[in-house]
Amino acid sequence: MTIFIGNLSWETEEFDLKDLFKTYGEVRKCKIPLERNSGRKRGFGFIEMTDESSEKIAIDDLQDVEWMGREIRVFKAEQKDRSPRKKRRYQNKKN
Repeated sequence: MTIFIGNLSWETEEFDLKDLFKTYGEVRKCKIPLERNSGRKRGFGFIEMTDESSEKIAIDDLQDVEWMGREIRVFKAEQKDRSPRKKRRYQNKKN
């Protein structure tokens, strides 16, 4: 399971997020996505832990907690559908 953390401070670094979650157990992965064009942080991140029960406890404990000056939102991340989209053909209708 992956945890979504929203409303992060712009100063948050991956090591900050890891430190916050490692108090609940071993962190397998940590990612703070960046904007493609500007390289700026997007204000959210993802954590993956080795133990699912630790993840559930972390979600419950950290939901709506003020951290680094912001009230963070912590949820179980939803899997994004990565299947290829059908190619659509649009016909130019002439009347």
